[in-house]
Amino acid sequence: MAKEAQTTDHDIEAVTQEISNIEDPKFRDFERTSEDGNVQRGLKSRHIQLIALGGTIGTGLFIGSGGVLAETGPAPLLLSYCIMTVLVGILTMDLGEVASYMPIKGVTIPYLVQRFMDSSLAFAFGWNYWFAYCMILPAESTASAVIMEYWTTTVPSAVWITIIIVVCVLLNLIAVKYYGEVEFWFASVKVIAIFVLLIIGIVIFFGGTPTHDRIGFRYWNNPGAFKPFLKGGNTGKFLAVWDALIRAGFSYILSPEIIANTAGECQAPRRNIPKAARRYIWRLLLFYVGGALVIGVIVPYNDKRLLGASNASASPFVIGIHNAAIPALDHILNGVALTAAWSAGNSQLYSASRMLYGMACNGKAPKTFRRCNRWGVPYMAVLASSVLSFLAYLNLSSSGSDVFVWLTTIITVSGMINWNIILVMYLRFRAAVKLNGIGDKLPFRSPWQPYSTYFTLLVLSLMCITNGFAVFFPGHFDAAKFVTSYASFPIFLILYLGHRFWVGRKKPWITPVTEIDVLSGLEEVEEITVQDVPPVPRNLLERFWFWLC
Repeated sequence: MAKEAQTTDHDIEAVTQEISNIEDPKFRDFERTSEDGNVQRGLKSRHIQLIALGGTIGTGLFIGSGGVLAETGPAPLLLSYCIMTVLVGILTMDLGEVASYMPIKGVTIPYLVQRFMDSSLAFAFGWNYWFAYCMILPAESTASAVIMEYWTTTVPSAVWITIIIVVCVLLNLIAVKYYGEVEFWFASVKVIAIFVLLIIGIVIFFGGTPTHDRIGFRYWNNPGAFKPFLKGGNTGKFLAVWDALIRAGFSYILSPEIIANTAGECQAPRRNIPKAARRYIWRLLLFYVGGALVIGVIVPYNDKRLLGASNASASPFVIGIHNAAIPALDHILNGVALTAAWSAGNSQLYSASRMLYGMACNGKAPKTFRRCNRWGVPYMAVLASSVLSFLAYLNLSSSGSDVFVWLTTIITVSGMINWNIILVMYLRFRAAVKLNGIGDKLPFRSPWQPYSTYFTLLVLSLMCITNGFAVFFPGHFDAAKFVTSYASFPIFLILYLGHRFWVGRKKPWITPVTEIDVLSGLEEVEEITVQDVPPVPRNLLERFWFWLC
């Protein structure tokens, strides 16, 4: 891979040198001045690998999957995670192709959307994403406080929320290499825990527990593999799969983008970004699909605790372990769930700050958010992105909790809208590099193109449109569900059309492919790529470690 990347650099070096002095105002507004400071490349390969995977694993898998199981059954749960893993895997590899080619400092996905599509679309895209990213920390800090109540209720929830928010903000204000190190170990705990849970699921399956009860696929037969949704028969089973697919999206939302968002601070990006993108889907298959299979095996979908608990005891993993009479493991899993929530909030605050920093560099946000401290951290962007964390305190009242659930639903739909834009952006990038004659010389190529992207775009578009399909069935209309399912569409349109008619009236609605610049700004990338020397393993252990990370 490194050899291929170096070949690419030699092929395009002459062209990039010719345009190195061109002052194109269309793209030179991506400023990185010495006055404001620059981000630094402090993230190593193992940081990127684990941050990308660890940012995905949160309360959606550990707790939220239980709600999907209770509503649809084990077969739709498993199918939904299989389908979502494939869709997200394709999206990740598309992003990996673009990010590995253009990993300039401070790069964000909105910048790529502006470069390959349209400035107004990038404005709406960026602010939509920033808001969604910002809401993850209060969501996960609230979940962490609820998890702590599994052990004690004497300490007010506000104390746990405050501790978690403060620690995450401080971690994001220090040098990125320390953030990457902490997140690496956070993510490692989650990955190891999921691996252990898969083994425990196999043990329970074959009856190796203190009860010696060999469960097998008992719960797939009774109460059954499917719980028909809204309708009976095969129609209800299909609707159950579709509902599970939509709800499973929350477990993945906002995570594939982490690979692209770290590209500007990654060491040897043209070697490490492709590595992270290629391996991402296989790890999702192992941990997410494997986790969904285990959940459906060890817990029946009619277990009342899946719906009746508000803390970690609602986790299907905890319920299955409790049913199997395995001592102490429920407390261990509770600690893992706490780590998962904390880590997810930490990594998404990082993404929110880099998103805001990138928009500030690109003229889509106030210039003050470009300021970096002496460690290369955009501290103003971090502080601004943490302001919405105070919404977590709304959950101290029951009404606030309801409002917060509505907001997280809006965030999920917003993320899916942006996923569709990312896919279209990739198709535009693909057309532009082909037009410039470098389509077959990129550091990394997403497989099965363009068909896999068209397929993913079709499915995700249908998921967005039908997100609230249940409210249209007779007797199932709910105003709150309807609003939260579809409010993201007018919000995005207001941002897009507002920017379009305010500052972009004279610009084309979308940049023609012939005018897309795929070469400007690559000078620094070429320099660090030429200097990159891939590590050579000295023994079998190092060979395994380099393959893993």
